[in-house]
Amino acid sequence: MAISLQKGQKVDLTKGRAGLSSLTVGLGWDPVTAEKSKGLFGGLFGGGSTANVDCDASVLMLDEKGKMPNKNSLIYFGNLKSADNSVRHSGDNLTGDGDGDDEQIVVDLKSISPSIHKLVFVVNIYSCVSRKQDFGMIQNAFIRLVDNSNNEELIHFNLTENYSGLTSLFVGEIYRHNGEWKFNAIGDGTKDTSISEIANKYV
Repeated sequence: MAISLQKGQKVDLTKGRAGLSSLTVGLGWDPVTAEKSKGLFGGLFGGGSTANVDCDASVLMLDEKGKMPNKNSLIYFGNLKSADNSVRHSGDNLTGDGDGDDEQIVVDLKSISPSIHKLVFVVNIYSCVSRKQDFGMIQNAFIRLVDNSNNEELIHFNLTENYSGLTSLFVGEIYRHNGEWKFNAIGDGTKDTSISEIANKYV
């Protein structure tokens, strides 16, 4: 049974699970319905008709100093796998419609370079400035971790805060600690307007 996390909680992944290696990190979200937007954000949406919000999930692979060793350490829709093939992105989902994961990232813990100490999972809104979109137009955002050896969901974290006015979400991170891998539920929003703007902070 999955552990349901609150913001700021940390949990062991490999401690007690020596065989854990391949994970699927699923990220999901839904557009706010027109009915809801009329009530809560009518002014923002001009009466409730909403355009598709194109959210993109990405991974920043960081070294011990919290920096990306090179440009290939950013895994996103334009670079779907890491050089060592330890992190692989499923590809872009343009709308967020439908149930379940909207985008998935497969992580092979045992294949990650020893120089990498942290994987940071980020979701941002594509072309948010020109489309005048923010995370107030998104609901039901979550991140979950699944053990690929048996399809067991290990962790589920629902992002329940109000992220109106914010255009990027730092959802969670997988990091090394005393030779083991742990997960941290972050859930922080920022006003970064693109994945390149985010990545530049870690160069």
